[in-house]
Amino acid sequence: MPDNADSHVIDDIAILEKLYGPPVAPSIAKEVDYIHPLYRRFIELAPFVVLATAGHDGLDASPRGDKPGVVVVEDEKTLLIPDRPGNNRFDSLRNLLEDPRVALFFLVPGIGETMRVNGRATISVDPELLARFAVNEKRPRSVIVVRVESAFFQCSKAVVRADLWNADKHLDRSALPSTGTILAEVSKGRIDGKTYDEALPGRVRSMLY
Repeated sequence: MPDNADSHVIDDIAILEKLYGPPVAPSIAKEVDYIHPLYRRFIELAPFVVLATAGHDGLDASPRGDKPGVVVVEDEKTLLIPDRPGNNRFDSLRNLLEDPRVALFFLVPGIGETMRVNGRATISVDPELLARFAVNEKRPRSVIVVRVESAFFQCSKAVVRADLWNADKHLDRSALPSTGTILAEVSKGRIDGKTYDEALPGRVRSMLY
């Protein structure tokens, strides 16, 4: 980097505010501290959400997917997220034990707008709650209970710029190395990539719930 690179780094809020100017009125008006009925509809149609958490070991952004309604609106101040089978790293849950703050980012296929919710979460293993989210008689290990503090939609510009839902722009999986290839390379051979790839489709199907 150039010797004077630090002179181009913004480290003062006043400079940042001068650079960007005041927020446009709708960006403030759309934010509420509960799940508005129209926001509820968006969440109920979303099959995909990213759950962001923070802890002393760092940050985590975890993708969660299911049928539409991946996150359940229990009431206007409460969201429920069943924790489906994964890799057992439980980075998100570990973080929640240290810092209850969460941020949720919802996507609905074909829709340009996105939905954001911030709040604080706890981890529940209430048997009745787990039973509500059983699929094929398999219960989640836990349910994340989010107390909503703010909710707002994001305009479509980012999705439009990305042309995200344009099927003509979707890549074939072969455009990237296989999961096994990546694991073998990154692990320096500790993971047998060929064996991993061969077992992956069946493992995914059997561990969805």
